[in-house]
Amino acid sequence: MIQRLLDKQEKLAVIGLGYVGLPIALEFARKIRVVGFDINHERVELMRKGIDPSNELDAKDFDNTDIIFTSDLHDLRDVKYFIVAVPTPIDEFKQPDLTPLLSATRTVGKVLKKGDYVIYESTVYPGCTEEDCIPLLEELSGLKYIEDFKVGYSPERINPGDKQHTLQNIVKVVSGCDEESLQTIAALYELVVKAGVHKAPSIKVAEAAKIIENTQRDVNIALMNELSIIFEKMGINTYEVLEAASTKWNFLKFYPGLVGGHCIGVDPYYLTHKAAQLGYHAKVITSGRDINDSMGTHVARQVVKKMIAAGKNLRETRVLIMGATFKENVTDIRNSKVADVVNELKSFAVSVDVTDPHADPEEVLHEYGFPLIKEPQGIYDAVIIAVSHQEYTTLSEDDFRKILAHDGLVADIKGIFKNRIQSFTYWSL
Repeated sequence: MIQRLLDKQEKLAVIGLGYVGLPIALEFARKIRVVGFDINHERVELMRKGIDPSNELDAKDFDNTDIIFTSDLHDLRDVKYFIVAVPTPIDEFKQPDLTPLLSATRTVGKVLKKGDYVIYESTVYPGCTEEDCIPLLEELSGLKYIEDFKVGYSPERINPGDKQHTLQNIVKVVSGCDEESLQTIAALYELVVKAGVHKAPSIKVAEAAKIIENTQRDVNIALMNELSIIFEKMGINTYEVLEAASTKWNFLKFYPGLVGGHCIGVDPYYLTHKAAQLGYHAKVITSGRDINDSMGTHVARQVVKKMIAAGKNLRETRVLIMGATFKENVTDIRNSKVADVVNELKSFAVSVDVTDPHADPEEVLHEYGFPLIKEPQGIYDAVIIAVSHQEYTTLSEDDFRKILAHDGLVADIKGIFKNRIQSFTYWSL
């Protein structure tokens, strides 16, 4: 079956061409024939021109690839292998929103044929593939699971903005609905993953493996955030504490900060949702989520306290926030906790400007309701470095002198200016 792909007698399709799907599609397209499918026609048109709408890939990444980009269902009818890589967000009540996943499943179900393979990469709770997706595939295709078509799960491990840990050099966890599908799916990914594959014994195990990766990081960052709140009350710097503790070989190097994005700030809710369905209230995971979700408010209130202590009238204060994306050096603003900082400051009648060299101003305005400015405008009472973009890490104290009042505050969430600010009040988590 794999040889037929290599001989270009069969095709593979990637459904969903975002941060995860597009790199996968292009990597496979260097070896086999690929159909890249996305429901957003505007995004498809950009990719046809060699432009990544997510700004993660360069034009050269499209070179030497055998791929067609389409939003037309007809182009999927002669595909043998389907990889589903669509977002799995949460709703306003922090419950799993399977709408994109089920929509993509319906798309595949309409064109599914006997002998086809469907592989899910979207992060879900254990059991979702078999309980929510497969019945829909059977219903729409009229085919029988395992007997007529095979399903597997191979969780994505794409890290936006990370040029070191890419698809090729991260071990790929794979799983299948039976031994045949497991071996076939493993061989499929071995075409593009140089680091090799790990064969999970079941689809549920593979689903669980993915979701605890981000849950583990979330809980550990939550501990650091809670420690930063405690150390603030003690008058000691969290980063100095961590620097000292890190001298021990087995100390885990996590740091405090704003936890947003489409993975760490979202995935734990899928696990707690499933746990609740099974009658268990996840205590540690939920506590970690509560802490991390509150950090934007905490940062804003600390800045407000510092400005009040400096004798400033909040209604007359101006604050500049540097960074709007959910992490450094990416354009992704999904679930950015910077919005929480902005909203909390505004609730105190503080005037807030936000700038970011990577974020799309129209997207920020649409998603969060505040504009981005290109350059700082005038003098500010406080500057909050919310995201450690490369452009910000090279700033000097002289750069802050140009935009800060003489009694101004530098609020450095990521601690990148520790011991570098002498002329202004300095605070970090």
